[in-house]
Amino acid sequence: MKKEIQIFLTAVMFFTRIPCPKWVDHRPEYLQKSARYFSLVGIIVGGIGALVFYGFSFIFSTEISLLLSMLSTIYTTGAFHEDGFADVCDGFGGGWSKEKILLIMKDSRLGTYGVSGLILILAIKFSALREIPIYFIPLTIIAGHSVSRFIATTLIYTQPYVRDTDDSKAKPAAKSITLSMVITSALLGLTPLLFFKTSLIFLTLIPCYLAKVFLGRKFKKWIGGQTGDCAGAVQQLCEVIFYLSVIVLWKFI
Repeated sequence: MKKEIQIFLTAVMFFTRIPCPKWVDHRPEYLQKSARYFSLVGIIVGGIGALVFYGFSFIFSTEISLLLSMLSTIYTTGAFHEDGFADVCDGFGGGWSKEKILLIMKDSRLGTYGVSGLILILAIKFSALREIPIYFIPLTIIAGHSVSRFIATTLIYTQPYVRDTDDSKAKPAAKSITLSMVITSALLGLTPLLFFKTSLIFLTLIPCYLAKVFLGRKFKKWIGGQTGDCAGAVQQLCEVIFYLSVIVLWKFI
């Protein structure tokens, strides 16, 4: 039990800024096994965002409350996934070979593609949440974070890790994921969907997974697999697609 707690806290420490006990570290074997808890970390991050939105909605407008909620989740994760999304935009936007794409994604500087991608995806995320009825927003935020991380876990499972260097901090978490880890991630990641009033909410998984398949094929074609940045990009895109899918369900089904 203590080992599982340490594995979970390893995931929390790696993917968020949330303080953890001093005895928790980035031990590779624990980081590798922590993939099963990616979705649970999403519930925690989404829960923080939902709580911030709910609390500030009594004081400010929906728009300001949403912006503060987004700010809280970005701060909680240290923009971990947003950074991956921006790196993928830069790499695949400006690179025309595997070596060039990987080199650009590894560069800490942000390029035009990355800036444009971040602005647009954050704008869409805000606009989509604004379209959702205010009383559904907190649950939707939690579900968006958990579902998108589950989908990102399936990318890591289906695509090989392609960086050959050992200096990547995400390498232990981005390879050797087993089917049992994916199943655990699914059970945790899909739990928030059970709290929606309709089972049709599970239809949102279809466009999210199709987006992952599309990106997965693109990654496979150009670089032969995935990196931690690729998983971050899938998480960000699927989070937005989940919100858009909720709008479609709310308005047309």
